[in-house]
Amino acid sequence: MKIAIFGAGAIGGFLGAKLAAAGTDVSLVARGPHLQAMQQRGLILREAGQESVTHPRVAADAAELGVQDYVVVGLKAHSVPAAVPAMAPLIGPNTAVVMAVNGVPWWYFYGLDGSYRDMRVRSIDPDDVQWQVWGPERAIGCVVYPAAEVPEPGVIELLEGDRFTLGEPDGSRSERVTKLSECFIAAGLKAPVRPRIRDEIWVKLWGNLSFNPISALTLATLEDMVRDDGTRAVIRAMMVEAQLVAEKLGVKFPIGVDKRIEGGGAVGAHKTSMLQDLERGRPMEYEALVGAVAELGRIVELPTPIIDTVLALIRLRAKAG
Repeated sequence: MKIAIFGAGAIGGFLGAKLAAAGTDVSLVARGPHLQAMQQRGLILREAGQESVTHPRVAADAAELGVQDYVVVGLKAHSVPAAVPAMAPLIGPNTAVVMAVNGVPWWYFYGLDGSYRDMRVRSIDPDDVQWQVWGPERAIGCVVYPAAEVPEPGVIELLEGDRFTLGEPDGSRSERVTKLSECFIAAGLKAPVRPRIRDEIWVKLWGNLSFNPISALTLATLEDMVRDDGTRAVIRAMMVEAQLVAEKLGVKFPIGVDKRIEGGGAVGAHKTSMLQDLERGRPMEYEALVGAVAELGRIVELPTPIIDTVLALIRLRAKAG
């Protein structure tokens, strides 16, 4: 089994290090000082107070790696469409594309029962590049739970989590998703295969949709947003709007809104990824997390006034830098 990880940042690097330590034939596509550090001294992983070094194959150009069985996309959602041509050398007739990306996935409507079947999510894939070039039949859903950082080039520090939930868009337990799950589990990760991957996508998206933009607008941590009555009310209103949209698309939520909010607050004084990106001057991933939900609301003809308001604010905040 050959696996390439395109985008070897915090999550991609963590996954690559775990797979390499288990002896998987894994390659990482990276760039800049991070690539150079891995080439010179290997990939360093810090977790649970320990440090380990692996030496996966690394490259700046995917053409050096050849066709893979699986390509794990570890980029931020807004970076993926422009990177599709660069991934072409990795894609063969039977290559699966595993979207380890937050937010609504570009393949969301692929094979979905009902009148929304095979619709496109323009805020995620505006020029239809992923759907047309890769084809949705390649997609494997992936919900990423680990939190990790890159404190310095070539070093990944795991903060928490080890679960990558997998699922086929059609809900089947296919041979390819089963093999990938077994590979991840052999590397010491949790990798359940879910028949309703969209349900789990939404449970995570619930938090990302609300906590992330509010944190970038207020500079608050998770626990501060939940403790404050005003921001908690905005977060809850966004989640309620999102739940109505998701349920109209057939999603079933295993927990309630308030329990999901409490779960976010329980993480403590943690800065969301969007706030971290803002502080570091990086592009923020708001379209996949907020814009896409607003778009889905329009598709199913349900109003999302609070989501729309926060989206307008975070878009302007992103322009201001």
